[in-house]
Amino acid sequence: MLKLSQVRKVYEGADTALEVLKGIDLEISQGEALAITGPSGSGKSTLLHIIGTLDRPTTGKVLIDGSDPFGLEERELARFRNQSIGFVFQDHHLLPQYSVIENVLLPALAFPGGGNRLQRAHKLLKRVGLEKRTEHRPSQLSGGERQRAAVARALINNPTLVLCDEPTGSLDSANADSVAEALFELHSDQKAVLIAVTHSQSLADRFQRRCMLEGGLLEERECSKASSTTGAPT
Repeated sequence: MLKLSQVRKVYEGADTALEVLKGIDLEISQGEALAITGPSGSGKSTLLHIIGTLDRPTTGKVLIDGSDPFGLEERELARFRNQSIGFVFQDHHLLPQYSVIENVLLPALAFPGGGNRLQRAHKLLKRVGLEKRTEHRPSQLSGGERQRAAVARALINNPTLVLCDEPTGSLDSANADSVAEALFELHSDQKAVLIAVTHSQSLADRFQRRCMLEGGLLEERECSKASSTTGAPT
């Protein structure tokens, strides 16, 4: 489903070059869930942005369902990103002037497709426990509710790849657990690939697979049987 081969990212400065990613190899199959941890500044968000086609690798190859998205023209790349990839960030990025249901529907408006998206939006909001909050504005929601709405929005186009950048980083433990439960339940339903970058060890412990990014290299860590079955789908 997802394959990275010797992905490098180098930022060129006036006097020097900073190599953030030094040859990342990674393969993930449909339905798998992966947590990426590592110290601040190690390149976790950079890697996630490359996987999500928001940034391009300096060298190396990214294949999603066997295709190289970076070979597409910009408009087709935008369409691919919109329809194949869902994003959840630490800040929910809900638009304050729109209701919850309107925010969830926004990604479906860029490249309208088939199916009843309004019905799907209501279904997703029910799954994340917000069926009674559909007409509320983001300012009327708690932090956990806003992030659960962001999870629903990320899944509105039924993406094959769901990417989360510190999805519980700004939440207290109770709200973090609520968001994690919603994320894992919906991931289990959709059988998408789920990748989360996180500093939270408690969140990382719930994933089937875990990798550490340090020194520009990605190393997979062995999961204990107990930790790999506490929340992530199997």
